Amino acid sequence: MKIICRRSLGQQPVYDIGVPVLHNFLVRGGWVAANCFNKSHSTAYGYVTYQTAYLKANFPVEYMAALLTANSGDQDKIQKYIATCLSMGIEVESPDVNRSGVDFTPTDDRILFGLSAVRNVGLGAIEAILLSREQEGPFHSLAELCDRVDPRIVNRRALEALIHSGALDVLEANRNQLIHDLDLVLDWAQSRAKDRAVGQGNLFDLGTQTGARSPQGSYESAPKAPPVEDFPEPEKLKLEKELLGFYISNHPLREVERPGKLMAPMGLANLEEVPEGVTLSAIVLITEIKPIVTKKGDRMAIVQLEDLTGKTEAVIFPRVFERIGHYIETDRRLMIWGKVDRRDEQLQVIVEDAEPIEDVRLVMVEIPALEAANIQKQQQLKEILRSQAGDHSGKVAVVAKIVAQNQSQLVRLGIQFRVEDEQATVQALKSQGFEAKAAVLLDATAS
Repeated sequence: MKIICRRSLGQQPVYDIGVPVLHNFLVRGGWVAANCFNKSHSTAYGYVTYQTAYLKANFPVEYMAALLTANSGDQDKIQKYIATCLSMGIEVESPDVNRSGVDFTPTDDRILFGLSAVRNVGLGAIEAILLSREQEGPFHSLAELCDRVDPRIVNRRALEALIHSGALDVLEANRNQLIHDLDLVLDWAQSRAKDRAVGQGNLFDLGTQTGARSPQGSYESAPKAPPVEDFPEPEKLKLEKELLGFYISNHPLREVERPGKLMAPMGLANLEEVPEGVTLSAIVLITEIKPIVTKKGDRMAIVQLEDLTGKTEAVIFPRVFERIGHYIETDRRLMIWGKVDRRDEQLQVIVEDAEPIEDVRLVMVEIPALEAANIQKQQQLKEILRSQAGDHSGKVAVVAKIVAQNQSQLVRLGIQFRVEDEQATVQALKSQGFEAKAAVLLDATAS
């Protein structure tokens, strides 16, 4: 972009690529150039941008795997890039003790989670697992894993982390069963390791060289705890998140992804694009709550919100907290309404209202495709909805179902058309010849 640098006595052409923070340069004659890059610098940046865009367009799986690996220490960025992968049709798989490497690995049209991103699993433990896998092949059971790797390197803490992160699902899908088996199997494996260290075999080692590792079939003798039910899905996901920093095998909001896109098309990762003063809606999960009592004794809260694209901090002031405070619980799925606040170079959401996702209501208006383009019909619909807006505090969204032959498409109308009472709105629409009904969000978008 060519710009002109000015001072009181003259001007000079310079080149600017829009750096957001001012970088002032003093040029010949005393003129000052702001945000100025010389041509060679701009050319270098442009060339790197072209190379990056080429790789992303032609090798998307490899490119995103490299991007995830390069940012593996930043959980916010990892969550954002995983959301980008999903939007590109690239699945990010859970870690796998038989396939994962140290870093994120591209595999055909998928990316395999790296073992180094699992908390409590050190590089030494990962190297021991990879070496055993390379020398003796994949693992087939928890007993084989504990027997083949040194328990002093891959200890109980590391094994628990691998279980809860899903890395051992390939051995046994019931993670709770693996946890119950772990102590028994570790004692058994350590006993066998001691026997091998002194050259002593056991009954099940007959037929093998003394002191050698037992064949795969002998692992059937390993002890197992009585059968137990697997962890409930919410607890499994919570434990998984503690180890990985985010959900990977599933997400509490995954089942509401479709209605989420309909009612809140912009994710938390894109809050910077929301202008100040504009009311936004989002389907979120509360992950952390910091209760606050003001000097006046009023209750409020600062909460951490998360969706499938990212996370952000939100503030619930006393007046709003008095109305919605009973909804504010950890791991609660909510639809929130609020505004973006930019303060001290940080973004946060000022929550103005909230409702459990299961209770979110809407009005559905069925419109034939031919009528949807009719200006008179459009104006008639606008007038009805505006008459139902009340004092403009309505939060019931209106969704148009455009029907053409055997196909239909859902279109959410703008926030200016939200209504106060869904039943009254349905009656008003029907009286004017529109096909309309009140619905709960999850039921309406499931069809």
